[in-house]
Amino acid sequence: MAQDHNESEVLDVLIIGAGISGIGMACHLREECPDQSFAILERRQAIGGTWDLFRYPGIRSDSDMFTFGYRFRPWQEPKTLSDGESIREYMVDTAREYDVEDRIHFGLTTRRAAWSSDEACWTLTVENEAGGATQTWRARYLVLCTGYYRYDAGHTPDFPGIERFQGRFAHPQQWPEDLDYRNKKVVVIGSGATAITLVPAMAEEVAHITMLQRSPSYVLSLPAVDRISQTLKRWLPDNWVFGMARKRNIHVQRLIYAASQKYPKLVRRLLLASVRRQVGKDVDMRHFSPSYNPWDERLCVVPNGDLFKTLRTDKADIVTEHIDTFTENGIQLKSGQTLDADIVISATGLNMQMLGGIDIVVDGASQTPSEHMTYKGVLLEDMPNAAMIFGYTNASWTLKADISAAYVCRLLKHMAAKGYSSATPHARDAQAVDESIMDALNSNYVKRASHKLPRQGDKAPWRVLHHYSRDHDMLIDEPIDDGVLEFDAASEQRQRRDAA
Repeated sequence: MAQDHNESEVLDVLIIGAGISGIGMACHLREECPDQSFAILERRQAIGGTWDLFRYPGIRSDSDMFTFGYRFRPWQEPKTLSDGESIREYMVDTAREYDVEDRIHFGLTTRRAAWSSDEACWTLTVENEAGGATQTWRARYLVLCTGYYRYDAGHTPDFPGIERFQGRFAHPQQWPEDLDYRNKKVVVIGSGATAITLVPAMAEEVAHITMLQRSPSYVLSLPAVDRISQTLKRWLPDNWVFGMARKRNIHVQRLIYAASQKYPKLVRRLLLASVRRQVGKDVDMRHFSPSYNPWDERLCVVPNGDLFKTLRTDKADIVTEHIDTFTENGIQLKSGQTLDADIVISATGLNMQMLGGIDIVVDGASQTPSEHMTYKGVLLEDMPNAAMIFGYTNASWTLKADISAAYVCRLLKHMAAKGYSSATPHARDAQAVDESIMDALNSNYVKRASHKLPRQGDKAPWRVLHHYSRDHDMLIDEPIDDGVLEFDAASEQRQRRDAA
């Protein structure tokens, strides 16, 4: 249980968010910077972030767990894609094992973070979700582990005629606890990871379920269980086995992504051929044939082809069409076809939000994320003593989050050893370009919010690499003092220097 807060205390580090990134950052601090005091401020009442928020049927990872698990605490089960509850338990167990659970303060929303160069300190205005009372927190370094979307509400388009619909309408991000879909006709709108999870998870209990998509996504079937690791466990220690699975899958992920960029037509043929073998002759392949190249949007994965198996039954089907209007009893499509529905689920994506929607102020000036370039994908241009832990979009999020947290610890140790009070990346000879940090993806939720995201520069270290090996070299092996980071001496040293 977290200790009571003393508003006069100045911590070394404040972490915002107790999701996969925040817990990982705290564990790195425990191991690599044991002398640094820190706390975690979490808006929700539990560890987990995304994995505590999302509670829809079938919720699971869309990355393999050997690379989604932490580098310092390997995933120890043979399941390739794990369910949400198991991921939450893994995060809670990790927090307890690394003794960071008592540093988490729940139910606190950070509204404002203001940096003072004179004090070399961040001052945070924090609101208690339960009673609305405000608190002040202070720290020398701020680490934002807030992800990239709004927790308050997912994205729901303005569907024509939605007010006429007499059934239940829900978004997976706010799944109603009382939603009873047994023996009901259900339409799931969407074609991404959430939709392809919901359809097979709900199919057995509904009367019928339809996946209604405006355009298809690439869907790849993965084995639900890693048979190689299962076999190796008979002879080798678990840490060896799952360490090898992690390295193997990192290389496989990179190979698929690189091949998609270099040989998009070949990868497309291979992906569609795999779907064709599994989906059966009665399902039209146009429902699985996107108009874009592989990895222009995130690749969707299903365990053991569960979506394809479900679509081969009479309990489910897939429709690729545009919505004309909602009716009292369902949805009318542009083609004139109607879909009867008791329940409609709008699996239509996220509303993006950077830095948790916190009002960031530096020496009295309000900061806009899109006006800053990202430095090594971790720090922001001209923003002192602040990091954002932002994972991969073309691989497992945690791969980048892990090495980003390790880099922050390297930076903190460097500053402590040299007596520096602040570190600020400053672009002397680099220029911002019209690319956000997520522009490698053409997903609609990225396009909608691209103008809100931090920018990239025209050269390193202001470029986002999307490459684990190169990022590892840059964040773990390259010198901290690279001529781009500007350091300021600690306040006591400044005072002595100014007096002299």
